[in-house]
Amino acid sequence: MRNVDEAADGIGGTKFEALPERAGEALGELADLVDRGLDVEQGVLVVLDGSKALRAAVNEVFGPVAVQRCIRHKERNVLNHLPERDRPAVKIRLRRAWASENHALALNALNALCGELEHSHPGGAASLREGLEETLTITRLGINGQLKRTLESTNPIESMIEFTRRTSRNVKRWQSGDMCLRWTAAGMLEAEQQFHRIVGYTDLAKLALAVERDLAATRSPTTMPTTPREANTLTTIN
Repeated sequence: MRNVDEAADGIGGTKFEALPERAGEALGELADLVDRGLDVEQGVLVVLDGSKALRAAVNEVFGPVAVQRCIRHKERNVLNHLPERDRPAVKIRLRRAWASENHALALNALNALCGELEHSHPGGAASLREGLEETLTITRLGINGQLKRTLESTNPIESMIEFTRRTSRNVKRWQSGDMCLRWTAAGMLEAEQQFHRIVGYTDLAKLALAVERDLAATRSPTTMPTTPREANTLTTIN
């Protein structure tokens, strides 16, 4: 059984301030993950809430990896631009599109909704259009069922964050960064006791293959020769 000191050592390189909104801070957070051993060479799936700074940092540090935008954050952001009377109908259409297992149909449905909102609620249309295709990344990768429902939002990680908040809710005077780490570790150890297998875990191998293929397809069109010999070979073949 790990104690708080061991857990704090394990997360010692991680900063636990609010989610970074500035590009430089986001870059530092993700670069730190790579420095600590995160391997993205065969692809990863990144699930984000909607921070533009964090999205840009993913491109900069991880490269062209698959990104799934949290549909719950997107739904909330879109509905906030609408009057109360229009929210239920739009919410139903959003959820119906995201629940579809057909990527093309889901994309068409969301684009059609964007077109309708453009006239009546342009703010809602702009919110939906921003990052729209990335709300369907899991569907595009061919992942359905329980694993799709698990990974199409940031809810799984937010439940652990809530544990750390609850654990430290009575702390009124934060004295140092080390104290923050120790209380965060205590919250994580508490959350760890409630962990279960990810819902839909039987499809994780399928997801790994899909992510790897997606990364290979993204890289292939932009792969350029790196040596004169490679360049000559390509010229000869062409």
